[in-house]
Amino acid sequence: MAEANPSIVVTFVLYLVLMMAVGAIFYRRTTDLSDYILGGRKLNYWVTSLSAQASDMSGWLLMGLPGYAYLAGLEAFWIAFGLALGTYLNWRFIARRLRTYTEISGDSITLPDYFESRFRDTSRVLRIVSSIFILVFFLIYTSSGFVAGAILFSAIFNLPYTTGLLIGAVVIIGYTFLGGFTAVSWTDFIQGILMFFAITIVPLVGFGFAGGPAGTFEAVRLANPEFLNIFTATDGSPLGIIAIVSLLAWGLGYFGQPHILARFMAIRSADEVAPARRIASTWVVISLTGAVLVGLIGIASGGSFMPPEANSEQVFIHLIDGVIPPLLAGIFLSAILAAIMSTADSQLLVTSSALTEDLYAVLLRNRASQSELVWISRFSVIAVAIVASLIAVDPESTVLGLVSYAWGGFGATFGPIVLLSLFWRRMTRNGALAGLVAGGVTVIVWYNLSGGIFDLYEIVPGFLFSLAAIVGVSLLGNPPAAEITAEFDQVT
Repeated sequence: MAEANPSIVVTFVLYLVLMMAVGAIFYRRTTDLSDYILGGRKLNYWVTSLSAQASDMSGWLLMGLPGYAYLAGLEAFWIAFGLALGTYLNWRFIARRLRTYTEISGDSITLPDYFESRFRDTSRVLRIVSSIFILVFFLIYTSSGFVAGAILFSAIFNLPYTTGLLIGAVVIIGYTFLGGFTAVSWTDFIQGILMFFAITIVPLVGFGFAGGPAGTFEAVRLANPEFLNIFTATDGSPLGIIAIVSLLAWGLGYFGQPHILARFMAIRSADEVAPARRIASTWVVISLTGAVLVGLIGIASGGSFMPPEANSEQVFIHLIDGVIPPLLAGIFLSAILAAIMSTADSQLLVTSSALTEDLYAVLLRNRASQSELVWISRFSVIAVAIVASLIAVDPESTVLGLVSYAWGGFGATFGPIVLLSLFWRRMTRNGALAGLVAGGVTVIVWYNLSGGIFDLYEIVPGFLFSLAAIVGVSLLGNPPAAEITAEFDQVT
């Protein structure tokens, strides 16, 4: 590759310095835990929309999805369609109401905090259990970002896997430690712009080298006509209902992703949700289309860009190296780093908030000062990053595999609770707790089984069992207290 080109090295260094500078700027503006975890609910709709989508897509957009399309062709369409639909529905039905409800219900700044306030859970069990699930799934999710960073640095600079892992982790820890939520949101805003231009321009240039769109699709057809059939696998066998439902079900995950929902809670006003939704929906449709096209262009190239030993998730990296001039290549390769960092930083922050606001302050130091809680959050970022790095040490790990597990875990554990807590007046505390446990445990168990029905993506049974548990337990118990239903009516 062009790893020895000084322009690529300089571009990467300048980008990393910029991210650290943003963290340093917001370090002085962080005075209490609300500032550190939620930015004082002051994000404008541009920062909210682009930071939400950047933190949503991660290195998966520029590495995992193109790699999947490179191996499976237009089969990747089903994931892209499910994610685009899920993005729109999340913004359309969840964002505004969650922003309003979390402020009215005790000015909640985390999801566990919101659950506790929403159901007046004085036992703190709901808050503690939800925090534990956040820790479990975010450790896996954050490790996927570190794996993507290690793959990136290994491919570009020919560094050992563990060295690349260490470099990426140190930078992400740095600005998240310093600036908290506001720094993370503004860096994600910058990264979202960079990701968008990279995933739109690179495929357009790639088309030119592959003979235009018509030439590209013809080359893909000659390589394997099944690559262009969304209803068959690459060997020509029917894709099957389980496979299609599993791919589409990625869209279900949006309703339960804490790092995305945190952006909804932090937007400056509920009235700014509508323009944010339009920006986010446009960004995600164009970006997902570009990611799938990168994989197809990689197929059409016949291996001219991809070395035989290359990881399929490096197809975007090698396409940039093959068709983009070195100076611009450095910028577009930085977009991959941006995608990785934009999610890992958000995940670190949400995990540290669960440790600090929902466990430390509840179980150990309920009278801790705001300054103490901010510093506990900062050191929690380091602790979580160390554990996530240890999970990511295995070079055989794949970005798509780790993201799939964590995404399904959050979607099934928190998605049904968030949905019903916002739209169902009769829901109870015990129903919410039953849904948490049913969804989370189902994902963990289902993931470790295989064959037949167990090939179905674990988010589907987890989501359904969680919904059933919430509704069943809520209806079997006493109705919510008048205070709870009055607050619900105030929100709706």
